[in-house]
Amino acid sequence: MTVDWGALLTVVLVAAGATVAIVTLISLAVLGWSARGIQPMAAAPSAPRALPSRQAGTALAAAALVAATAIVLFGLWEIVS
Repeated sequence: MTVDWGALLTVVLVAAGATVAIVTLISLAVLGWSARGIQPMAAAPSAPRALPSRQAGTALAAAALVAATAIVLFGLWEIVS
């Protein structure tokens, strides 16, 4: 019995990369959604904003979730086919 170390390394690297990508995308989605829950305060106009605007936050969340879903569905398609 032999182990194809090259193929095993490829699987490990792709799995690690997909994991990092999905966690990053979900984190971006949570950041985008959190921008919707913040009520704007009357602050100095020069104060920096830590979160994106509500519209940009929603767009960021939607795009990140679509991308994460695409990665997961591609992985499932690879397993099934």
